[in-house]
Amino acid sequence: MAKVKITLVKGTSKRSPAQRATLVALGFKKSYQTLEKELNPAVQGQINAVKHMLKIETI
Repeated sequence: MAKVKITLVKGTSKRSPAQRATLVALGFKKSYQTLEKELNPAVQGQINAVKHMLKIETI
């Protein structure tokens, strides 16, 4: 599977509890944090749910 680098570029204040929970499930703890994830259907679905808050790069 491919790997992706995702960066949280917007804060979590004024976001729905579901979006905050999705970001925590992805592993984000603070703004502008960058994570590398193995791309699978579960992670792809989480990224799609909050893609307006993320910067996504394929590795």
